[in-house]
Amino acid sequence: MDIELQLTDKLTDKENIVFLIKNKDSLDNCHISNQEKNFILDKLKKEKKQYFSFNRLTHYQIIFFIQDKSSVYQTLEFVRKEGDKTAGFLNRHKQKSVILNGINIDIGLLTAFAEGMILGNYKFSQYKSKEKPDYIQKISFTGGIFTNQDIDELKSVTEAVYHCRDLVNTPLQELQSKDFANRITQLINPLGVKTRVFSKTQIASLRMAGIIAVNRGSTNDPAFIQLEWKPENYKNHKPVVFVGKGIVFDTGGLSLKPPSAMEDMKADMAGGAAVFAAIYAIAKSKLPIHVIGLIPATDNQPGSDALAPGDIIKMSNNVTVEVLNTDAEGRLILADALCYASKFDPSLVIDVATLTGSATRAIGKYGIVAVESDAENQLNDLKKSGMEVYERIAQLPFWEEYDKEIESDIADIRNIGKSNNAGAITAGKFLKHFVNYPWIHLDIAGMAYMEQKESYLGKGASGVGVRLLYRFIKNMQMDSK
Repeated sequence: MDIELQLTDKLTDKENIVFLIKNKDSLDNCHISNQEKNFILDKLKKEKKQYFSFNRLTHYQIIFFIQDKSSVYQTLEFVRKEGDKTAGFLNRHKQKSVILNGINIDIGLLTAFAEGMILGNYKFSQYKSKEKPDYIQKISFTGGIFTNQDIDELKSVTEAVYHCRDLVNTPLQELQSKDFANRITQLINPLGVKTRVFSKTQIASLRMAGIIAVNRGSTNDPAFIQLEWKPENYKNHKPVVFVGKGIVFDTGGLSLKPPSAMEDMKADMAGGAAVFAAIYAIAKSKLPIHVIGLIPATDNQPGSDALAPGDIIKMSNNVTVEVLNTDAEGRLILADALCYASKFDPSLVIDVATLTGSATRAIGKYGIVAVESDAENQLNDLKKSGMEVYERIAQLPFWEEYDKEIESDIADIRNIGKSNNAGAITAGKFLKHFVNYPWIHLDIAGMAYMEQKESYLGKGASGVGVRLLYRFIKNMQMDSK
């Protein structure tokens, strides 16, 4: 991330500045003339206008009235989106720096505005031969609200989202499984996170039949990536484990996808990227919580030895699976990681995956689908964290009747439901066969990759899950004090 973040106590008449205020009384501190003040008051009264920009020839002066929405979470999201709009405005006018001044507002609002600016300023342009550079290169904070520690945290989280987006946006030709593992290791090792990358031989020796089966059609070896953040002062007795789906490209295997459905399948490792990036932010912020990340990685190709519909595989916990659709491969590799997670005796496991089109059809691009087992309280905490960062979670029912959907005539279970209904739930039911601990499943298929620009989430990879998991661990750390 190339944006410099800093504190400043200097307000010059040549710097772009944004004043964030909540009431008319604060206008007296916004360095405007009486004529401009009266203009603003008139517009507020007649047009309910909240956003004012003044061209000072050498710079712009912006005044943004923060309007409270029906909840604090909606207010924060409104402010993030206004931050994104401000970044777009300054970029269109080729401005390279800006000062943010929050007058009589709380730190959460200022953070949200800056977060929206930074995330909205993201570009994936390394393959552009004539790409214009990003114009915003520096954001300064004044007004006494922020500390250097606050800036460090903001930078850690937004930098982590940038890393996640970069990985998800990178095409397969440069991000095979081994490349995925190497990039993660290079980025996270300097932060004190222990990394281990298992080879195909080691994966096979651990009886990870799902990864080996999905990888059969590929000419490239799979990888199993293990990350561990265990600071000396960690507060939790048992670790929290994150599991992320790492399908670096999904053709559907022999159950081949149509070409139009393959166009964004480089993003099928968004769950794995989010797990890595969340732990990156946790480690960089030095949160005192023991966290482990597990990322099974492979591509899913229709090669000559590819897994075929009708094949049966025996998983490491001895559950047999009848594979009836090779495009339902993500759950097979996640099952291996979920079995492996039990060796850490975790307090909670959260898996993150672009798992089903059913999740997208259920709630679109506006949230994350979830099911849980023995983790009702933890899911409530995760929902709260989701509201705080506006990566909202919609919990689906997990009734026992859905178990019948994945019953197999010739094996223990089948890898897809018997009907086309409730696919996000039956995928969760499949995964539940491989957990023996408190567990939450997050299907991020709808939010992981945006076809068009969606405010600060951008176009392409959104980085969904990074801020959610980070906030969840941060809240856990605060509750443990």
